Amino acid sequence: MNNTKKRLISWRRRWPIRSIGVNFALAYSVVFLISASIFLSFTWWSTTNLLNRHVQNAIETDASDLTHRWRVGGPRALTHAIKERLDQNVDDDALYLLVDGLGRRLAGNLPGWPVKIQKTDHYYELPIKRYSFRTTAKFRVYKLTKGYRLIIGHDVKGRELFRHIITETLVWCALMVSILALGGAFVVRRLFRHVVFSIARTTRALANGDLNHRIALDGSETDLVAETINAMLERINRLMDGVKQVSNAIAHDLRTPIARARTRLEDAIDHAKSEEELREAVSLAVGDLDNITLIFEALLRIAQIEAGAKRSAFAEVDLNKLLENMAEFYSVSAEEAGLNLALNASSLPTIIGDKSLLQQAIANLLDNAIKFTPQGGTITLEAHTIPLESTSPDSIKISVRDEGVGMAEKDINRAHERFFRAESARNTPGSGLGLSLVQAIMSLHKGSLSLQNEQPGLRVILTLPLSDS
Repeated sequence: MNNTKKRLISWRRRWPIRSIGVNFALAYSVVFLISASIFLSFTWWSTTNLLNRHVQNAIETDASDLTHRWRVGGPRALTHAIKERLDQNVDDDALYLLVDGLGRRLAGNLPGWPVKIQKTDHYYELPIKRYSFRTTAKFRVYKLTKGYRLIIGHDVKGRELFRHIITETLVWCALMVSILALGGAFVVRRLFRHVVFSIARTTRALANGDLNHRIALDGSETDLVAETINAMLERINRLMDGVKQVSNAIAHDLRTPIARARTRLEDAIDHAKSEEELREAVSLAVGDLDNITLIFEALLRIAQIEAGAKRSAFAEVDLNKLLENMAEFYSVSAEEAGLNLALNASSLPTIIGDKSLLQQAIANLLDNAIKFTPQGGTITLEAHTIPLESTSPDSIKISVRDEGVGMAEKDINRAHERFFRAESARNTPGSGLGLSLVQAIMSLHKGSLSLQNEQPGLRVILTLPLSDS
């Protein structure tokens, strides 16, 4: 492997042309020339076979009719039929020879019996001389009664003419491809230089810390590359902003429980009067630290899901059974909170997904609904298919509706951001990662998460595609 790599590097160093554009154009011309050669060769082969089959069919048809004439009228009728065919042969490509038992020529336009033709039931392809030129013909011998023999053949000069045309075409193709390669090398080289210089300017700006610099679009074919790179830079910029926001949110949200745990422990050291009071303070501090651990576990889980690592666990999921189990499990929690949980689901097809992650997504929505619905209210878990052009189901919509205070319109678009908490949820326990986890799970399943106010309450909708594409 190392020797092969060294030889390749050595060959590249010896290659005189350094321009990527010129090399690309030359490679394209070679590929085009090979493709044209293969296409023309196949055309020549298929046409030649077609001509051969046509000639053989014509010989067999002639043989069938002429042998019938022999059986009906003997040598006289067959001689007359051969002369008649030669007179009507406008293309002058038919060849006949009738000889008697002694080898004497009786009819036909062949001067004599070819030496190489000995066997019957066999096609011969031989060079012959006709008039003042030589050509190639295909023959077949038929034995008649009383020692008579009949040769039927066809001149196949058309095939040779076609071969000559194909050869000339291939030569002209090679010439045109060479000319196009030289012109294309110049054009492609300019395009490459333009793209490379634009990318170089942009990456130089990025290296200097300017993340807002983008490749300019000029309306040419290179805009596709420029748009892709610009989209990548936009994505990087958003991710960097997200990292900053998450870092700030982590620092803000974790500072309070850490400070609270520290305060409790310091207060217990200074003021605890008994072992029970000390244990209680330590227990509360451990609870605060456990909450911090849960936040980090949630962040790690979101990162794993967004990385796509969980797609290895995808399998068929029976949504009907999954929703029934979730409704049955959470009906107990809802009843303890003085709420009603209603399941309204039509018959759903199976999908390809991660069952445990889908359960967690629905569980997060039900937890939020129970948390924000006032006592005596109703939580509705609904699911149905969304038809594609009213023919077959294209996706599945699962929604959870509560009867709480809802959410301000300005907060709905930010609800899936990590650590974001609306004003209405500031006084309730939580870390602001629940909907972020649901959003990550939906992205993994090529689905979507959306929220809408119902007045009263909030409806959270999960849309899952049926096809995993």
